[in-house]
Amino acid sequence: MQVSMMINETSVSLDVEPRTLLVHYLRDHAGLTGTNVGCDTSSCGACTVHLDGEAVKSCTVLAVQADDREVTTIEGLADGDVLHPMQQAFHECHALQCGYCTPGMIMAAVSLLDEVPNPTEADVREGLEGNLCRCTGYHNIVKAVLSAAGGDGGAS
Repeated sequence: MQVSMMINETSVSLDVEPRTLLVHYLRDHAGLTGTNVGCDTSSCGACTVHLDGEAVKSCTVLAVQADDREVTTIEGLADGDVLHPMQQAFHECHALQCGYCTPGMIMAAVSLLDEVPNPTEADVREGLEGNLCRCTGYHNIVKAVLSAAGGDGGAS
């Protein structure tokens, strides 16, 4: 079955089996490996992307459900060599260790700030509760999101 979508502002049309998950369409067929497969059960959030501007866990969406829609992955956030403000904040605040959860965490955080532009620490923690990190303890992740929002996260 042919599935077409705009991925990171580029039109992509590929033949896949109807049961192909969006995460596998992105990684295995479109070659965008920044979106990680963490659990295949929607528990971890490592596969979070934006579908028509909304954060979704791409392991829960079939590629055919994204047909004729817009997908943004972690690769689509930066503008060439210029990092997205959230990516920059994660870098400056040292908001990663192994980095496996980072793409999904950043995509969820961008979506959170779209909905809550001036979040409190509690807003950030609640907004990212569907994304798991097994390394950091979340402190610097929360700090990075607050920093990207222009709040008191600050770099250290």
